[in-house]
Amino acid sequence: MKPFLHVHALRLRHSWKFILLAAVLSTAFAALCERYDLLRMSEAELGVYDQGLTFFTRGHPRSRDVVIVGIDDKTLQGIRDNETYVRNYGVYPYSRNLWARVFEHLVDEGARAIVFDGVMDERGTDESNDLALAQVLEERGIPLTLGFSINAGQPILPRVEPVNRLPHRPTPPAPEVRPAAVEAGEEDFDEFTGTEGPPPLKPEEVARALAFPVHHPGLALPSLEQKPGDTGSRLMRYPVTPLPGLVRVTPGFGLVLQEEDGDGRLRRTRFAYSDGANTYATLSLAAVADILGAERVELTPGRLRIGSRELPINADGSAELDFGGTWTERFEALSVYAVLEDWARRQQHQREGTPYVPVIPEGTFRGKVVLVGGLSVGTSDVKATPFQSSAPGLVKHAVMLESLLSGGFITQAPYPASLLLTFLVALFSVALVTLVRVPMLELAWPLLLFFGFFLVTGLFLEHGRVHLLSAMPIYAGELAALSAVAFNHMFANRERERLRLSFNRFLDKTLVDQLVEQQKLPSLEGETREITAFFSDIRGFSSFSERFKDDPKALGALLNRYLTRVSEVLMAHGACLDKYIGDAVVCLFGAPLNIPDHAVRACHAALAVRDEVDALRAEFQKEGLPDVYTRIGLNSAEMFVGNFGSEHLLDYTAIGDGMNLAARLEGANKAYDTTIMIGPLTYAMAREHIEARELDRVRVAGKQEAVTVYELLARAGALPAAKRATVERYHQSLALYREARFEEAIHLLKEALAADPEDGPSRALLARCERYALNPPSLPFDGVVSLEK
Repeated sequence: MKPFLHVHALRLRHSWKFILLAAVLSTAFAALCERYDLLRMSEAELGVYDQGLTFFTRGHPRSRDVVIVGIDDKTLQGIRDNETYVRNYGVYPYSRNLWARVFEHLVDEGARAIVFDGVMDERGTDESNDLALAQVLEERGIPLTLGFSINAGQPILPRVEPVNRLPHRPTPPAPEVRPAAVEAGEEDFDEFTGTEGPPPLKPEEVARALAFPVHHPGLALPSLEQKPGDTGSRLMRYPVTPLPGLVRVTPGFGLVLQEEDGDGRLRRTRFAYSDGANTYATLSLAAVADILGAERVELTPGRLRIGSRELPINADGSAELDFGGTWTERFEALSVYAVLEDWARRQQHQREGTPYVPVIPEGTFRGKVVLVGGLSVGTSDVKATPFQSSAPGLVKHAVMLESLLSGGFITQAPYPASLLLTFLVALFSVALVTLVRVPMLELAWPLLLFFGFFLVTGLFLEHGRVHLLSAMPIYAGELAALSAVAFNHMFANRERERLRLSFNRFLDKTLVDQLVEQQKLPSLEGETREITAFFSDIRGFSSFSERFKDDPKALGALLNRYLTRVSEVLMAHGACLDKYIGDAVVCLFGAPLNIPDHAVRACHAALAVRDEVDALRAEFQKEGLPDVYTRIGLNSAEMFVGNFGSEHLLDYTAIGDGMNLAARLEGANKAYDTTIMIGPLTYAMAREHIEARELDRVRVAGKQEAVTVYELLARAGALPAAKRATVERYHQSLALYREARFEEAIHLLKEALAADPEDGPSRALLARCERYALNPPSLPFDGVVSLEK
């Protein structure tokens, strides 16, 4: 153990300055990314936060304080199908007298308070319905908190001294109840009386109704300006006045405001806003203040006080919403239609004495805060949360009400604490990777860092309701680890270079690089591996070199030019150059590096070599140099590969029948006047990626077993239509040839050559068919061609 500690102590002594500098710079870089949203850090932070929230905080119990009554699909369809309901309430958005019935029934059922997630600022087509709602609110003293909106086109309200006018205790229903119909078509609902509109509102009266007493020492409330992402000039938005009749009788009003993050998801909220003249509480906060009997709300950095209830929040006066699961898991949701039906049944019971059998069990609303709003997509109030990509917008108010009444919010850790944590993570990361120097750790640490920090921040969310900034420490840790990897490799590269210099005199550079990366000497032992061998040769090289018998230097320069161009193409496709044999090039695909698609790569490389040679031939022709027409053979097989030779000279190559067949296929191109010939396994492995034609079944010298060989023509989908027709005729002719129907094959081949006179395989097969037509072969005829070379 002591030597181990001694080694790491020496490493620390030599590299502590680098460790400290890398940690500081990584922390500074991550802090800049967080401050100016570089490298999409804000998006990363939100993503990590959402993952932690959904993974660690799911499973909160169903709310005991809040019940949702929503306009769901059942409500929309049920009212639409009921003629009486349509006649009295219209279709969505419904007339205000519907809400009078709903609110009245909820109070009769013992609701503690009603929070309406919506606004009522536009006069209805029948103002008597608006007055009906105001009349019920006033007569029954319904504890309602109604939303109001803001708009840039509204006039500013005068500054007032806000007072929270707390709701009175609801008045019980009168002994005699007006008759009502239970089922559609029996009897119309009686309308509320009193159609005279209320006197005009004064701006001061509106301001006193909407403004809320928010004491905020040391905290600047957010402005009601348009969001920075809005187009055009930024304008201050002011409250839109609700219906005059409602302003005077509704006990509470709260601001309804979109508070999505930049990606459109609901995650956090503010509690109060200012337009420069007055302060306004959000809908949920205003409702809870009324419920708790608070005359005002106190907002200070990090604290929210509502009456006797005090909750921790963020230092800037915001808070993250503690969803605790999907909204259906957290809250009981009932249909407005069901409430309306129960109201009608109760009216019939009181009028006719019939049994009262409610749709909703009695006691459901007793002592509960009832949140009323839209649930159906048809209400156009759909939002995204970390738990759901599509949820009703009222989920935000439901979560806020639950948190304000009996739960709490998720708060963000102080920024200095997150910055210190970022530095510690960066310091630990760079120290660990620098001192341990284990390659597996260099690869695994970034992943371990992410999951480890995900676990830590998740536990803080679950048990402390604290949001630690996650992206900034992860960015710093990843950067610090990369710096350490680079630092380690600087020293490793020095050692590699020493090894390279030691062996460059004995080994090819490609093998030296492999030796360095493997950090072991090549051995004389080999392995059996499936690879593809490549052979190429210049046609008539003997005649080619004859022209330079008096100038061998020019021949060498020309040959080097050719080999360089061909080798670059091969290596670009992943080939391992085996050797040059004069003008011939031998290379391997799939060894020493394992390449699963070695056959496909070899075929594509051969086609690229053909194109490169065609370009080179054109250049040579312009320069008056000899032609370098090149033939290529490819074959895939299991071959024995390794370093063969002695301790003094090693050659990495492959041996076996597969290698021999590749060489013979290169030479067999001459018999068919083709450029690229491939073996059967190569074709089978690459057939989905190439265009090829079956040439023949051949028997190579020294072998009795016949193999099927193919001509490689093009990449898949790149074969011209004319050539495809030629190939089709050739395949038909080859089938006739193998059936010894030589005359028919001759006729078809002549048609193919008439359309494509330069097709070498068609000429070769035609000559063979004509020979057999004159001198029929002995039967049975197998159609196999023996290749002598």
